[in-house]
Amino acid sequence: MVQGTTSDAGKSTLVAGICRLLAREGLKVAPFKPQNMALNSAVTVDGGEIGRAQALQAAACFLAPHTDFNPILLKPSSDTNAQVIVHGKALETLDAAAFFGPDSAGYKQRAMEAVITSFTRLSQQFQSILVEGAGSPAEINLRQGDIANMGFAEAVDCPVIIIADIDKGGVFAHLVGTLALLSPSEQARVKGFVINRFRGDIGLLQPGIDWLESYTQKPVLGVLPYLHDLYLDAEDALPIKSFDESPILATPRFKVRVLVYPRISNHTDFDPLRLHPDIDFDYVSLQSLAANSQSGFPSADLWILPGSKNVRADLNFMRSHGWDRELARHLRYGGKVLGICGGYQMLGQAIADPHGIEDVAGSIEGLGYLPITTQLEVAKQLRSVSGKLTLLDTEIAVKGYEIHCGVSTYTEQRKAPLQLCCHEMIDAEVYGSLSHSPLNETSWSDGCLSDDGLILGTYLHGLFDCPEATKLILRWAGFTAASGIDIDAQREIQLERLADVLAEHIDLPRLYSILDGK
Repeated sequence: MVQGTTSDAGKSTLVAGICRLLAREGLKVAPFKPQNMALNSAVTVDGGEIGRAQALQAAACFLAPHTDFNPILLKPSSDTNAQVIVHGKALETLDAAAFFGPDSAGYKQRAMEAVITSFTRLSQQFQSILVEGAGSPAEINLRQGDIANMGFAEAVDCPVIIIADIDKGGVFAHLVGTLALLSPSEQARVKGFVINRFRGDIGLLQPGIDWLESYTQKPVLGVLPYLHDLYLDAEDALPIKSFDESPILATPRFKVRVLVYPRISNHTDFDPLRLHPDIDFDYVSLQSLAANSQSGFPSADLWILPGSKNVRADLNFMRSHGWDRELARHLRYGGKVLGICGGYQMLGQAIADPHGIEDVAGSIEGLGYLPITTQLEVAKQLRSVSGKLTLLDTEIAVKGYEIHCGVSTYTEQRKAPLQLCCHEMIDAEVYGSLSHSPLNETSWSDGCLSDDGLILGTYLHGLFDCPEATKLILRWAGFTAASGIDIDAQREIQLERLADVLAEHIDLPRLYSILDGK
């Protein structure tokens, strides 16, 4: 099990890298995260959803994602509430006290039972399981009944390594302090440390490493270098734009801006645009606007309204900050707008949540640009899909996935730009007893294009993962010389690069000894 001294210490990346190392050696290896809190998720082969990081780690193992890889997923819909997803299915929405408060024992018992059930199934199918912790194991207020870190490790007798991010500073205090706050049995479970994101001369760090090993009697298994331009699917946090991603070019690039509201979800949809060499891509948030207060709201060729875990609240957020007026101004000047999932719903006439799925029951008027109305239903659509996109008298193949509670209906006759179908078969040879029956094949129309051709909406996530779809949508948006990026191929390149770096900088014999329980 890989645990971290903080969130974003590098747990997800280290697990993915070790998974690829073991998979390259021909071992049957699987990732596992007992409990994840994230708004980026992926649809699985058994018709559920898991955290995006576990889908990435599954790819590192050459596996399709499965709900047993992340049996408990919490998707926050507000600062105090989250949807509880168990074995891929949304069960209920609870407040924070139900997860972490004094009355959380009932939830934690049920959650641990689900976690152990999934772990047991995986243990019967795979030779090695790489487990990712959540946050830090030293959160005193979360220790009782813990299922995400040491509570799980103790329950299944799992060895632990702890990773810390030296780029943030204080790496030795992080490691020593984390270890000190663990119980004696948990301290004995820790088999070593990994220091992540180091820049500079390793010789200057060696005295600190020597002291740490002497003080804790735990080995440092490796010091991983800071990997510039390592592009892997983010678990939750938005990627920060770096200077080397924004070269100054003589020819202005096509500008794409994604609006960031408080409950933005599945922003990994836009990685193929963010990594595109010919696109000036950025996220527009309150923070970015405050940092560029002199230049006002940024101009763009294409605005994107992404998914949301609380559509009505995020639409109110947009209105309260005047983003709806900026959107109207953008459209008056002929700019293009794309809405995906929750963003698609916002562009319609109305959004109703009679059952209180995302928030208190009620309804809200939409932005009014597309002839659809949406009602949130208890049953969530979770499906991998394929089909065709028709734009500019051109038809191309697409694939992706849907994750939404909303059911949208047209308020007037409209030809949808997408025709989709769903037909998944699980590979029984890979998953053994985890296999399920084939999902029913269905087909349907999806999405809407405004009469003036300026606004496009769809429920399809992963649309830009298809290079030809990226080219066609960018051409519709006005970028006639657009090309596409094969994000799947890029992901493979990055996973191989990560595994090569681990092979060079990790004490592999010692790591494999820990994996063997020695």
